[in-house]
Amino acid sequence: MWSFQNFFFILGIFFLSYFPASLSCVSSGAGVIHVFGYEGRDVKIPCEYGDGYEDYEKYLCKDDCGHSDILITTTQTNKTKYFIYEDRKTRIFTVTISDLSAVDAGKYWCGVSRNGKDIYTEVQLDVRQDICCDEVNKIQSHEEASVSISCPYESQDKNNLKYLCRGKQPSTCLQQAVITSNSTQNRRFRLTDDKTTRFTVNIASLTLEDSGLYLCGVHRNTGLDVFTAVELKVKEWCCLKSKNMSGIVGRAVTLQCPYPPQHQNNRKFLCKGDKHNSCTDMTNQSRFTLHNVSSHSFLVTIKDLEAGDAGTYWCGSDAQWSVGNYTKIYLSVEYQQETITVEIFSINSSHVPGKPFEDAGLNVVLPVSAVLLLIMASVLVIVYKRKCSKDRGDRSKPKTVDTQGVVDSEDLNEIHDAVVKMKRYHPDDTDEDQPDYKDVSSEQIYNNEF
Repeated sequence: MWSFQNFFFILGIFFLSYFPASLSCVSSGAGVIHVFGYEGRDVKIPCEYGDGYEDYEKYLCKDDCGHSDILITTTQTNKTKYFIYEDRKTRIFTVTISDLSAVDAGKYWCGVSRNGKDIYTEVQLDVRQDICCDEVNKIQSHEEASVSISCPYESQDKNNLKYLCRGKQPSTCLQQAVITSNSTQNRRFRLTDDKTTRFTVNIASLTLEDSGLYLCGVHRNTGLDVFTAVELKVKEWCCLKSKNMSGIVGRAVTLQCPYPPQHQNNRKFLCKGDKHNSCTDMTNQSRFTLHNVSSHSFLVTIKDLEAGDAGTYWCGSDAQWSVGNYTKIYLSVEYQQETITVEIFSINSSHVPGKPFEDAGLNVVLPVSAVLLLIMASVLVIVYKRKCSKDRGDRSKPKTVDTQGVVDSEDLNEIHDAVVKMKRYHPDDTDEDQPDYKDVSSEQIYNNEF
């Protein structure tokens, strides 16, 4: 009987040596490793092991660490969700868990396979949502101004790294930080830390694109970083009034500029340029006159407008360019279209040669180009009607060919008088490209020289 008891005892020892018991029956070989991650992101679990175990198989398991609980081993290297990498020089193998979700939170074990009991190190994984925060501090400012973002923190974090990032995802905030306490100046961003309870980030020369959510972050060596959220709204640098005006070259135009009553004693100004902060003061120009200053507005008159006067103007009463203390005016300058008054007269088909035409006395305002066309049309009408009248009168006579043309002296005289009469309605036409009808002779009309 005694020999059988010894046999089963020895067999039990042999079995335990080659088939380790479940993890619920073993204790951790080291302290608990606390790991934190965000949903949808990756997390790395570092697992240390002792000297002499470099050639042993390592693995990560969950819960009781039974055979079905083993997630990955160093002989498997890579899976869809898990990846393992071993650095034998530092004696650390690292397991990466991808695309974290709430169900991934819980207890894990870093394991080293060996004869007898395996070596285990407990890992506690905490998974949180990748959003922040329940409370958001809202601040406002204006385009081209500056703003200060105040970021509070606990006194225990006074020596920790501070930083500011855009967006609302804590998981990537540090990697995408616009400024940190290690580098306190970054273009328009400047960070100052009072080393007690808060740090401040100043943003200069604000633009509309600076609007959005920011996270103030405090880095912690253990656990997740601590954040506070700030929503910044940058308003357009707007004016009391914005309007469009137009003027005509050579004439004057008057711009009206309102201003707040408290600026009655301030210097009033008008400047020109697309941007108010780089515009040119025009009040010292001779053609620009500031006048009629009241308790709420002033006028600026521009004399002898030129085409180059078109553009954007800014008038106001605050040298600091505070928001709302100016007026934006866009001035367009046009050329006046030259017109001429032409007397249109009707021609009686029964007109008797030698007697004056009876006209209808109708005045019409037409452009110069239209007048020239009208003159030519009138000449052709006169010639055509005279020709038709002669054809009807000479129908009974034998036809002979006029070797000098179809226009006789009476026709030429009447055409010449019509041209001169048309010319009198536009005596100041100095266009060098137009013919001078005033000095046209009957012979020139006959020879078609004009």
